[in-house]
Amino acid sequence: MRGMMLTSKPIHLGTLFDDLARRGSTTAIRLSRPLDTAPEAGVELDVPSAAALVRRFAGWFAEAGVRPGDRVAIAKRNHWDYVLLSCAAARLGAVPASLSAHLAPETLDTLLRRLGPALLVTDADLLHTARSAGRDISGRATRTLVVDGARQGELSPADLHGAAAPPPRRPHLDAPLAIMHTSGTTGTPKLVVHTTRTIMRRLAGFESHRWPVLGSRRDDTVTSSYSYAHGRALAWTAGVLWLFPEALSVIADPDWEQAAPALRRHRPTTLEVQPATLARWQRHLDREGDLFARVRLFVSTFDAVHPSTVRAFLGASERRAPVWMQGWGQSETGPLTFRFFTRRSLAERQGADPTTRDLGRPIPGRTRLRVVDQKTLRPLPTGETGLIYCRTDALCTGYVGEEGRWRSKLIGQWWNTGDIGSIDRTGAVRLVDREVDSLTEGGCLEIEDVVDERLPQVLECVVLGVPDGPPVPVVAVRDGALDVGAWKEAVADLPEMAEPVVVDWEDLPRTGTGKVRRGTLRERLGLPRTAAGTGKWT
Repeated sequence: MRGMMLTSKPIHLGTLFDDLARRGSTTAIRLSRPLDTAPEAGVELDVPSAAALVRRFAGWFAEAGVRPGDRVAIAKRNHWDYVLLSCAAARLGAVPASLSAHLAPETLDTLLRRLGPALLVTDADLLHTARSAGRDISGRATRTLVVDGARQGELSPADLHGAAAPPPRRPHLDAPLAIMHTSGTTGTPKLVVHTTRTIMRRLAGFESHRWPVLGSRRDDTVTSSYSYAHGRALAWTAGVLWLFPEALSVIADPDWEQAAPALRRHRPTTLEVQPATLARWQRHLDREGDLFARVRLFVSTFDAVHPSTVRAFLGASERRAPVWMQGWGQSETGPLTFRFFTRRSLAERQGADPTTRDLGRPIPGRTRLRVVDQKTLRPLPTGETGLIYCRTDALCTGYVGEEGRWRSKLIGQWWNTGDIGSIDRTGAVRLVDREVDSLTEGGCLEIEDVVDERLPQVLECVVLGVPDGPPVPVVAVRDGALDVGAWKEAVADLPEMAEPVVVDWEDLPRTGTGKVRRGTLRERLGLPRTAAGTGKWT
């Protein structure tokens, strides 16, 4: 009976790779560079060797004093070993907490203080950066393991070499299983708590079915490039591997110089990349678009994506009918809606009504949505714009250190997403803005899409609302200079805006998932901390 249960869907994070090995998985795991925690393993793994690494890391953690119920904070350079380290902690009955190395030192220090981890797993660069900023983050944990060497008082892998992993422990379905943080685009991220039921049964379990178009196939090379500190990495890894694709390909670094060789060696058939990275890769399609020739399915989550980006990558595929799946959701909820784009649906350039703001419909049988008035929180009629609430069984169970904040976003079983939008009579969701970023007229996301459509030289446009004047557009351009005449013509029919602020792409502060940190950008430009929105629901 137990063996039959194993084949139904991935349930146990701590023994995920052992369970896959017992099922006879032959999936190859291909890495753009060796893991930071096991450089000697090289760039080609299989499922049994990944299982062995999880057991090795679990042995390290046990030797370092981690016990069931403890928290293990993981903050290091981006790579897929975030997933293996999380599995190792879960195997001991501990709770992994993944923190992006892109977090500012003061933010990282705040989150570690809230976590109070028994062990911090990090690297020398991150420790040095934090200490240079006056933050000794290792002091927030009982012990610190530095994966690439350590100073006196810290542990290194050599100190823990050969430690055996204890037998696996499996937490209750509704006990904390893993902690991850929200993007933090407007302030300090929240620490989101998920359980086996929410992240493994609801999210990974959903992806482990062979859905038409979406499900991984036996001959697929499933490729990803995003922040592996994000909770998405756990659900993606479990859901994809459970379907036994030919290969799982991981691109740890978004820079084209590092990504292109990996794409060339292992041509993807399905591709999931965070939108900011796709925008950077897009400029290389004219010369190296053939790297995406085999892609049948593009998946976009994490953030809004411009129509021009979708159109460009669909055009690079040599498949007869490639599909783009756009999902909308949050760290707290997982996916809430999805929709598909094809070459035909995006064949024409968009006017002032971009189609990628249409987020599709709720996932049948899993998600319910409604729109409420921002002041009264009472449901609004179909088609009217307000705050979007959701109801889903995959909702997280709390925020570490901020339980009141989490509860304030609930009305019964309805969760406030903090997004503003509308739902039409067919159930389709149209996103306008984050409430905290909302404008008095129009929506910043829609303006940004229109600028992207009309001005190809613009690499990114970020519209920042201010409470007592026209919004301020911040524009990163391809050649360092903006054609003012072309700008005025492109925005003539849009809501009034201030004169554009021109910056370099690298000057836009970003989160680990590539989102622009609008709050930080406001501070740099000397703008007020909030727009027309209240920021109450962030």
